Amino acid sequence: MKQDQDFIKQRKNSKRVIVALSLLVCLSFGIAYATSSQDLASVANQIRTNFSALAKLITAAAYIAGFGFAFAAILKFKAHKDNPTQIPVGTPIALLFIAAALIFLPSIFNISGATLFGTEAKAGGISGITSLPGQ
Repeated sequence: MKQDQDFIKQRKNSKRVIVALSLLVCLSFGIAYATSSQDLASVANQIRTNFSALAKLITAAAYIAGFGFAFAAILKFKAHKDNPTQIPVGTPIALLFIAAALIFLPSIFNISGATLFGTEAKAGGISGITSLPGQ
């Protein structure tokens, strides 16, 4: 019993150390990356680039998860056919609806973006005054 409690404490402490070290590494990379930029325009441009990469990641994850849910729905339909009392029919139907929603999510993003911002919308840039008067 004492060994189990010691083991649990040791695991909790090791998890805390891992989380603290990973946060430290992430923050140090963020600080080093932020200090390499020379002006506000390059920082804003980098943030805009990161958001487009994030949108591509969400799109890819939605497609992969959608096809995974569709495959799971097919397997659940087969399981329901084999043993209807074990698997209710609502489970595969719900999985199928979730799959459809995830597969069509990127299209919904494009349509809603065009509806809200128009088809000519593009990311804003840094423009305007480049130097202060008197300098």
